[in-house]
Amino acid sequence: MTTTRLLGAAAFAALMGGAAFAQSPAQSAQAPAVPPAAAPATPTAGQLVAKGDIVDTLKADGHFGTFVKALEAANMTGVLKTNSNLTVFAPNDAAFAALPPGELDRLMKDPAALQKLLTYHVVNATVDSTKIKGAKGGVKTVAGSDLMLDGSGDMAMANNAHIVQADVRATNGTVHVVDKVLQPGGAATASAAVGASTDAAATTPAQPAKPAEPQATPPSSDEPEVPGEDAKPGKPAPDQPPGEKPRP
Repeated sequence: MTTTRLLGAAAFAALMGGAAFAQSPAQSAQAPAVPPAAAPATPTAGQLVAKGDIVDTLKADGHFGTFVKALEAANMTGVLKTNSNLTVFAPNDAAFAALPPGELDRLMKDPAALQKLLTYHVVNATVDSTKIKGAKGGVKTVAGSDLMLDGSGDMAMANNAHIVQADVRATNGTVHVVDKVLQPGGAATASAAVGASTDAAATTPAQPAKPAEPQATPPSSDEPEVPGEDAKPGKPAPDQPPGEKPRP
């Protein structure tokens, strides 16, 4: 099965059929005139700068060569250039270099596995930092499985990867730079870690059951009756003096 046919199945269906959130353009506020001597702000060194669509932006930077090469091998560059309102979590070259030895070569020789991995980095909706900050939960990817986003800390997380730069606005979507290659199995691990901490805080230890109070034992009715003194054998009759023989 060719890579194109693979994309035409589940990945394309999810990408083309998913609902995308409308993104309103930022409103420009009135500001006082800038003095002629003031220079415009320049991007911080090493940061990704939007230049055209998502693919062109990644190509122009120079720190995403492995990701772009993988997209081309999986025949996905056209998808990321022609579709709108996408969100891409883009691993930089250092993230791919941190993969286990031989893992990248294995993926490049397995189009199905490579495509599954890459589509897990794409969401068919606009998910910018305003939707991530202060929130915690999963978002459906084009691969069909959830990506766990956690914006509760100082730096937002995607599974176990840090979002080192957010909200790069390309012409057809948003790019978030991540420092690790995202793995579909990582969402379950991240979710379990969040759930474990929540359960530990919310669970109170069970109270031990009180021991049963001992019941009083009723007296037994089967005790033998003590015979009366008059019924004891060998005792003389009341009208017989002691020492006399019994009257005939």
